Amino acid sequence: MAKWRFKGRPRLKKAIARAYSPLFGRDVDPETEVTITTGANEGMLSAFMAFIEQGDEVIIFEPFFDQYISNIEMPGGTIRYVALKPPKNGDTEVSSAGDWTLDMAELEKAINPKTKMIVINTPHNPVGKIFSKSELQAIADLCVKNDILILSDEVYDRLPYTPFTRMATLSPEIAAQTITVGSAGKNFYCTGWRVGYLMGPANLIHYVSAAHTRICFSSVSVLQEAAAVGFERAEEFGFWDQSRKEMQGKVERFCAVFDELGLPYSKPEGGYFVLANFARVNMPDNYDFPPHVAERTRDFKLSWFLIMKLGVAAIPPTDFYTEKNKLMAENWLRFAVCKEDEVLEQAKERLRGLRRWMK
Repeated sequence: MAKWRFKGRPRLKKAIARAYSPLFGRDVDPETEVTITTGANEGMLSAFMAFIEQGDEVIIFEPFFDQYISNIEMPGGTIRYVALKPPKNGDTEVSSAGDWTLDMAELEKAINPKTKMIVINTPHNPVGKIFSKSELQAIADLCVKNDILILSDEVYDRLPYTPFTRMATLSPEIAAQTITVGSAGKNFYCTGWRVGYLMGPANLIHYVSAAHTRICFSSVSVLQEAAAVGFERAEEFGFWDQSRKEMQGKVERFCAVFDELGLPYSKPEGGYFVLANFARVNMPDNYDFPPHVAERTRDFKLSWFLIMKLGVAAIPPTDFYTEKNKLMAENWLRFAVCKEDEVLEQAKERLRGLRRWMK
């Protein structure tokens, strides 16, 4: 049986290796250091299935991509949470996504002999934070010291608006413990294609590929071929730069309405999500929320209120937190700006209707 059937189409693996070799500063072997998965999410599940066993612990940062949870628990992993702290002035002033900070003492305290892996997401969903080189180095040093694997979720890697460091580039020693996650769906705005890829040392990717074969065996060939064309020709058409500039422009265009309204927000350093702070919005005390919303945190009520009163949809970020820490985010809402400009302008016009409920 041809190995490419479960490891991925040779053309796509070669295209990814060519695209990432300059970014990693070394030659990536397409045969042994790249594996194709049915979306980045299934790729991460494959990584957890490959290395996590009953009783192993995995550290993730809050707020988290919600799919991490079930993916880690499925093979029997236990999750330890370390929260990114929101900016102290986030309720009153515009801040940077970089102001969401990681307490390294808390991270070190969460590590114990059962810790098998740390998951880091940069650029981060939903915050938009790009972890600085010094932050990554501090995390990586702990991983090397304690022999912990690193799963670096970098699916928004082509949309950085500030300097972006890849975990696996810090040192050969750190690269030996790091699996990098990528997404052709995110790169080329075709998330429904479900084409993801994982890159790392051959001894780690071997087991990820093996787990992938037990989950879904292979990924759709024709979509892999299409993704390969994208990687092969992206530089020729200046796609990466154009994509980044267009998305950064959408972020700035959309956030202009929050500047108009005087609503603070967290300027994303990468990706296409914006967190806006609605502490100044006063919903009517007698507003009749349905029971399943009335019992939830303030951000859920704000999301419902925005949809019903203004016709604008936003995600309540407390759903990306544990019960213990969810109140950190109850005044924030997540907006996605990966829309046509006309849609963004319609949303901005509707959001101007918030003035009647602002203090």
